[in-house]
Amino acid sequence: MIEEKQLVKAVVMNDTVIIAGLLKGRVNVELKDEDRRTPLMLAVYRSNTAAARLLIAAGANVNAQDKLLNSPFLYAAASGCEEIVRLSMQHGADYKVLNRYGGTALIPACERGHLAVVAALLEDKSFPVDHVNNLGWTALLEAIILGNGGPQYETVVQMLVTAGCDVNIADKEGVTPLQHAVYRGFREIAWRLMQAGAK
Repeated sequence: MIEEKQLVKAVVMNDTVIIAGLLKGRVNVELKDEDRRTPLMLAVYRSNTAAARLLIAAGANVNAQDKLLNSPFLYAAASGCEEIVRLSMQHGADYKVLNRYGGTALIPACERGHLAVVAALLEDKSFPVDHVNNLGWTALLEAIILGNGGPQYETVVQMLVTAGCDVNIADKEGVTPLQHAVYRGFREIAWRLMQAGAK
């Protein structure tokens, strides 16, 4: 237990020397605090990438969810940390583990315009690009509804289209991505959607 407390402290401090030393022993990398956060979750929350890298290499679970239903993989995608997203994908990221909104890692990444993360996720052709969250939105809908329609979001939409997303999945009210884009005056996005067969 002493080693686990030392590990948590080292993770918070991003002290890779101490972390590496502790990981050579029998320290439990999956021990959770009162908020169900593992050392890896703490590292990702604090953007301590070096610490996260060591923990993932040591076998830390990238899918372990805390009280808020965040996992290292999900939170890294939402916060735009491409390196942790890629490492998570190489170490067992589970696309069926969803955030508190019932969404995949791709949906918040698109909403926030994290282009590098979106690109990393879409490199895996098995990623569920058309997943619908609890709000009734796909990644495409979220990028249009919550984005600002600027060049960054035009690129997100194009990336999703290129990845083969269904451009005609409507929201719970039956409003399509194209209709949302037109209503918001996102002309370039609307044009790209129409080029992809949107109605």
